[in-house]
This record gives sequence, C-alpha cells and structure tokens, in this order.
Amino acid sequence: MAKPNYQYEKRQKDLAKKKKQEEKRLRKLEKSAPAAGDGVVQTDAPAPATDQTENP
Repeated sequence: MAKPNYQYEKRQKDLAKKKKQEEKRLRKLEKSAPAAGDGVVQTDAPAPATDQTENP
C-alpha cells in the first residue's frame, strides 16, 4: 500500500488558502477604489517615466 503524500496535500491546501486571500484582497481593493479615486484607476505598475529635462 502506498504512503500518503502529506507534503503534497499541505502544499495544495496552502496554495488554495493564498488564492482565496488574494481574491479577497482584490475584492477589498475594488470596493475601496471608487470611493478613493475620482474615476482614476490605480495599478501596481509604476507610471511610465517622462523626460522632463530642458533641451537648450
């Protein structure tokens, strides 16, 4: 008889827990975004850099 792979089961359980937490975080973020940002969508990515140096 084969031995149960407890590490695999634990890993799957942890992955499911992290996924659920991430979904909850995103729902919470979406819920608070309309109240906090006057129609501006916030992203985790940084804004593109613009060259603001003066050319003589």
